[in-house]
Amino acid sequence: MKIYSHSMKNGDNLPFKFVFNGLGYDGGNTSPHIGWSDIPENTRSLILTCYDPQAPSGSGWWHWTVANISPEVNELAENAGESNARLPQGATHTRNDYGQANYGGAAAAAGEPHGYIFTVYALNVSHIDVDEMSSGAMAGFLLNQHKIAEASLTVYFPYA
Repeated sequence: MKIYSHSMKNGDNLPFKFVFNGLGYDGGNTSPHIGWSDIPENTRSLILTCYDPQAPSGSGWWHWTVANISPEVNELAENAGESNARLPQGATHTRNDYGQANYGGAAAAAGEPHGYIFTVYALNVSHIDVDEMSSGAMAGFLLNQHKIAEASLTVYFPYA
């Protein structure tokens, strides 16, 4: 399984248009394009997450979760994270750690860069029971019971 983006490259700095608009930042808070290929033949649904394990919260920070993506879909367009209306039919956002059901960009405090990990997971079920009120941790708990493959890319912010 492979993951890629037309918006950024693995290991690079996160472009500023994908940084949060708030908490002292004036980024675009636009979600990047994310695509995937070579999913396992037995994939019944996909989940995309963006997670910062270095956030000083004691539990990391969920920036974006899109669940119940059809295996017929192979990408999310730039700014698909604005709302459920921009997602493929049947897919849904869960609540990020900003308390919103959409993409919430990077907002790490100045200092050591944080890794923002975008991961697409292939699942052996067609649907997990989450909605816009479900947390990223709940989606993570459910996806880990059903994942059959995954692929990640990591970008960094703030800039060193």
